[in-house]
Amino acid sequence: MSDLKHLVESELAEPVERRVADFASAIAAQYGEASRAVLFYGSCLRTTELEGQMLDFYLIVSNYEAVYGKSWLVRANKILPPNVFPAEHDGLVAKIAVLSEADFHRLNRPEASTVSVWARFAQPSRLAWCADQQARETVVAAIEAAPVTLLNGALAHLDEIQQPATLSQLWEKGFALTYGAELRAERKERSQSVVDFAPERYERFGSLAIPQCSIAARVKNGTVQIAHGQQQQIAAEKRRWPRLRRNGKMLTLARLAKASATYAGGIDYLAWKINRHAGTNYVIKPWQRKWPILGALVMLPKLVAGGAIK
Repeated sequence: MSDLKHLVESELAEPVERRVADFASAIAAQYGEASRAVLFYGSCLRTTELEGQMLDFYLIVSNYEAVYGKSWLVRANKILPPNVFPAEHDGLVAKIAVLSEADFHRLNRPEASTVSVWARFAQPSRLAWCADQQARETVVAAIEAAPVTLLNGALAHLDEIQQPATLSQLWEKGFALTYGAELRAERKERSQSVVDFAPERYERFGSLAIPQCSIAARVKNGTVQIAHGQQQQIAAEKRRWPRLRRNGKMLTLARLAKASATYAGGIDYLAWKINRHAGTNYVIKPWQRKWPILGALVMLPKLVAGGAIK
């Protein structure tokens, strides 16, 4: 086992609060034998605040047919992963993103067409429930690729960072790139605040992830240094990002449209998320709840023009 994989395994194994563990078990039970793992991540993990918050879970399943049978949701999950559903348990509320083990593995790697999965799992997460040891190993192997994918992108844009750049600044650049590749309601300082919440954690993960990047680099005397002769690797990585930005923004809208059929109250959640992260006070009108896709499309230009989302 690589040092990075061991670090991922250790972090995933850290305990979660009992109510979170119970929630994860209830999610797994709902989907029966298709359930392979339930991952807890996001702002509630960082702050440990649960009451009045929307918890974030990823449910990893064996395959979509085992979850949905012959439902149209199988195709929706394959074409536009993940499917997202609301859940409630013991007074807590959450959203559950559903991915197969195969998709979870693929979407944590550079070949992914969007940043949405590996951007999240380059951050801390917990394995709140798993079916067996094989499921645990599958999740660990998938997540190991996430910090490598993110930092390789950041290394390609190292020239955009004030020099000499520290490992923390490299992480911040990586997260800033991912926020720019989605329609995100994030303040400019968001990427820095994510790293500042657990700087030692990102130092440890970064020191082990950088040697696995396709752009050869090292950390020396506290600064990040790219090896000589990496121009071709840097150019190849930079070529991916215009496509990632286009795909990310388009897929955000497509996922919103899909969520209108799978996620009751999805447009209210969208407004809550934007208001929370962008400091706005957008109020959903009754007609927008009745026609959530149209309502979101009307809302979007106003939020972009006002700088709430980018």
